[in-house]
Amino acid sequence: MKPTKYFLLLQALVVLVAGAYGQDVHYNFDRGTNFASFKTYQWVGVPGRVQNQFIDRDIKRSVDEQLAQKGLTRVERDADLYVGYQAAVDLEKGVDLWSKGFGGFEGPRDRTVQGRTSTMAVGTLLVNLYDPAKKQLIWRGDASNTIDLKKDPDKNYKTLQKAMAKLFKNYPPRAAK
Repeated sequence: MKPTKYFLLLQALVVLVAGAYGQDVHYNFDRGTNFASFKTYQWVGVPGRVQNQFIDRDIKRSVDEQLAQKGLTRVERDADLYVGYQAAVDLEKGVDLWSKGFGGFEGPRDRTVQGRTSTMAVGTLLVNLYDPAKKQLIWRGDASNTIDLKKDPDKNYKTLQKAMAKLFKNYPPRAAK
């Protein structure tokens, strides 16, 4: 395979992988917790919540959907599980480079490299689950993705739902052996 064809194939593979795994998710948990014992949950305020009421509601609704699918019931008080979230947006710089012209291993011929810088907003949503009886954190998950707040709110909500589905895929965690 010629080097330029190999390079194009590698670029296509990177684009496919980046598209398939748009959200970056992680989770961790207290291995001594019996997650099957939790039946109800309630939202609690923690520092770092989103101040925009629409986005706050969307985040809670998306998490509510996932917890309901896991068999948990939301209550207003006296729950056996507390849920809180924090959100942050970081600006990251990106560089796009491309080349024009001919060239290969034998050396560049009429080849130029051009580039463009961009700034991307990367949103991170951190979801915490607390055991109120023990007064401790028992599960934490985070999801990160590039965001565009100027986008259609319905598209943003669908992206949020996908991220939360991916985040809660491993909840409740399997019991340690």
